[in-house]
Amino acid sequence: MPRINEVQLPLRLSPNVAGLGSGAANRLAASDAPFHNWYRFVLSYPSHLVRQYLEQFEVTRSGVVLDPFCGTGTTLVECSKLEIASIGIESHPMSHFAARVKTNWDVNPDAVMNTALQVRREVQAEFRSQGLPGLQKSVAQGLPLRTLPAEQHELLIAGSIDPLPLHRTLVLRDRIDRLPDESVRDVLMLALASVLPTEIGNLHFGPEVGVRGHKMDVDVCGEWMDRVEQFAADLTTVTAKDLPRATVLRADSRFLPTELAPASVDAVITSPPYPNEKDYTRTTRLESVVLGFVTDKEQLRAVKKGLVRSNTRGVYRSDDDAEFVPEGLVELDKITEEIERRRVAMGKTSGFERMYPRVTRHYFGGMARHLASMRPVLRQGARLAYVVGDQASYLQVMIRTGHLLASIAGHLGYTVERIDLFRTRKATATGADLREEVVVMSWRG
Repeated sequence: MPRINEVQLPLRLSPNVAGLGSGAANRLAASDAPFHNWYRFVLSYPSHLVRQYLEQFEVTRSGVVLDPFCGTGTTLVECSKLEIASIGIESHPMSHFAARVKTNWDVNPDAVMNTALQVRREVQAEFRSQGLPGLQKSVAQGLPLRTLPAEQHELLIAGSIDPLPLHRTLVLRDRIDRLPDESVRDVLMLALASVLPTEIGNLHFGPEVGVRGHKMDVDVCGEWMDRVEQFAADLTTVTAKDLPRATVLRADSRFLPTELAPASVDAVITSPPYPNEKDYTRTTRLESVVLGFVTDKEQLRAVKKGLVRSNTRGVYRSDDDAEFVPEGLVELDKITEEIERRRVAMGKTSGFERMYPRVTRHYFGGMARHLASMRPVLRQGARLAYVVGDQASYLQVMIRTGHLLASIAGHLGYTVERIDLFRTRKATATGADLREEVVVMSWRG
């Protein structure tokens, strides 16, 4: 079996491309906040990183940028701010919705505010009729509170939202949902999604999403209105010439949609998931379920099936991504063998632990599928930047994601130019330094 060289070219580890320390490198600067902070995935990469590569790649206003793992739209928003056409691909319905709304700036801010004020008046009137004043801080006794259907409620992380805040949220959600103007309705719904996890719900985000404390009651309308005012203020800064040209497609990034024209993309700036044990659907679970983007286990399973297989909770018996790992990728073979060796030595026998080698191969096979499907849409000379990170989630076996991705890309005909060091972070279990890197490539056709 021929060996695939782990390094196709001498790869250069560059200093932090943003010129910032590791801690500051991933923060959203205050000057970048408009539109970006409407709704951010907790594991998002920063807008200044996107800007850095747009400049390096010399992307002009006549170019087209693709983000095939667009999440909540960081690359797309930054392109819109620079008046560069962009296309995003996202499989998760909540993230797709957020990216679409964040890049639709053709919305009248006065209509947003006037509609929101009317909605708040009507919802607070309903609360008063129920014996729930808008700022009441205690649970009303004997009130039949609204809740989610049982099958839907089971999808939530236990304790992520308390009964009275959920009741208030559902009343507000349904009133927003009845609005006739779709663009205004979407902005108001995204404002609700953005305050649901922490301002209304009980979630906190560290290495993992978790529950912290309880909120027996919350001024849901007040929290929502604060966010609406922020959104409307951002929309007032947009003039006709600034209107973005962003298209957001809901699709599986392993199989690029037919809407993408051949040889139409000048640059790719993206950050796919990393191979680890993070279930990416959990970080957006509360808003996905409460706002109705996911209503039962079958829908949740369908969402997971549309994602690159990066964790054991998103792998299914019928999956075949591992078959697309190029033969002879020795480094990956060594990693999966070492994971299995440690599992046996440590006596780890759970079903999830037995799947660690399998999910690792599925991840890189899925990325190979993705990179292969990208080739027809890239223009000759297109430049690509993939933000990925080292991982040691599987029994502390180090996975150098960037180097493996570069090896696969080289096998598929991409020219690997270099690997830039973006930042370092500490491994949760061991405290070891893990690198987050940007694999820079080009497509020569």
